[in-house]
Amino acid sequence: MATITALLFDFGGTLDGPAHWLDRFLSSYRAAGIEISRADLDPAFEHATRIGYGATRIVACFGMTDLVRFLVGHQFEYLRKSGPVPLAAMLGDAGAAGRHRFVEHVTNAFARETTAGLAHSREVIGTLEGRFKMGVVSNFYGNLDAVLAEAKLDRFFDAAADSSRVGIFKPAAAIFEAALKKMHCAPESTAMIGDSLTKDCAPAHKLGMRTVWLRTEPRCGDDASWRDTADITIRSIDEVAQIQW
Repeated sequence: MATITALLFDFGGTLDGPAHWLDRFLSSYRAAGIEISRADLDPAFEHATRIGYGATRIVACFGMTDLVRFLVGHQFEYLRKSGPVPLAAMLGDAGAAGRHRFVEHVTNAFARETTAGLAHSREVIGTLEGRFKMGVVSNFYGNLDAVLAEAKLDRFFDAAADSSRVGIFKPAAAIFEAALKKMHCAPESTAMIGDSLTKDCAPAHKLGMRTVWLRTEPRCGDDASWRDTADITIRSIDEVAQIQW
């Protein structure tokens, strides 16, 4: 088995904190006093995500807070027009000024949590510097480089494969191959670390990479199906530094 000399990281739910963005938005909405279920927020989240992926020229230079504000604004517009009737009515009655206040509240709560998550990851990644070549592979909006630079993480990474810039989205193998090519690394000497079995571990595993699943939810029963795609499971990004390759 080849020695691991390179690490690829997912971004959302991995480097910025161990939770899916939908769940983090849900917490931020509730912190703003907006009661909404995950199922009701999901279509608004997907709607804003699609718009973000198509707006690379607009968001290319955005830092994290501006990106989140952009996404939350589109989420609110979806909810005002197509959300649950009570919530749509409340957002309509709030008027433009009221909706702006809600957007800012949600944005700031999400951004604070992200800043803390990235600061923690910077400490972890710093312990790996010099031991591995490192890169990021993410379904993102065209501003991944700007976000990494803002978080002072850019100096650690030899490649950042941003789906909106590469034109390929995970789980397509080609986005991983683009990062490997830029890093001049072979898949068999590289490990992929991410929170998604289907988007991170499965495609990387098929390419011959070692896979590390950041699994934060409790395990249910003795379901071993994840073993087909994840070579190692961890509960925190801190554990990456302790893996004996």
